[in-house]
Amino acid sequence: MNTIVLFVVALLCLFSGACIGWVLRQRLPEHHLARESTDVIKLAAGLMATLVAMILGLLVSSANTFHGQIETQYKQGLANVVQLDQYLRAIGPEAQGIRDQLRRTVVHYLRQHWPRDDFGTADIKIDAGANPAIDLEDRILELDLTTPKQKWFQAQALQQANELVRMRQLMSNDESGRSLPIPIVVVLLAVAATIFAMFSLFVQPNPTVVLALALAAIAVSGALFLIEELNTPFGGLLQLPSGPAHAMLATVGR
Repeated sequence: MNTIVLFVVALLCLFSGACIGWVLRQRLPEHHLARESTDVIKLAAGLMATLVAMILGLLVSSANTFHGQIETQYKQGLANVVQLDQYLRAIGPEAQGIRDQLRRTVVHYLRQHWPRDDFGTADIKIDAGANPAIDLEDRILELDLTTPKQKWFQAQALQQANELVRMRQLMSNDESGRSLPIPIVVVLLAVAATIFAMFSLFVQPNPTVVLALALAAIAVSGALFLIEELNTPFGGLLQLPSGPAHAMLATVGR
């Protein structure tokens, strides 16, 4: 779900709820807005507002935890690439071509998410049906090594090469992103709009009241926006930075 669209839709729903409340205020009989009635309405609105606040708080906490987990895995994946490159370097000159291929493969993955960044190696061409990670493992297996030291580093490099597959999956939005279920969004907006309608029943619209409700609507809509942004670490306005990837490429294949 597009986060900007979600923010705008939420804002419109809440303002619509407030407008409905002002319309009802003009049409309801006086005894419906008596002190006893308004006390009950205020209690119901307070209860609903508390529940919405709790749900939004839990969703923000869950999204922030998810975002942190993906960020940790992302940085760990970059560290694994550096470790793989170090193992290949330890093998010797025989693995230099594989190190170059490793760099090209990683750059290919990174460009899919940060196409405007300059990762170098501009002439990368990888077939759509090819699996660069598997091809890299094949080349490591085909190395004709003689010393026990080289063979040990070859085995370690094969283990680290598997991390390329995980990194590719991690940086896929289908694997590392999630969206708020539509029913949850609909229910939250419906309840929040009802709360705004209840609030606007008690007072005639004036600039101060409109401003207060506008700020409250922005706060609720902003919470939904933040939840959706945190749930998509490799997309949106709050996506993970490419700085660690640039730092990793400064050493890989060099």
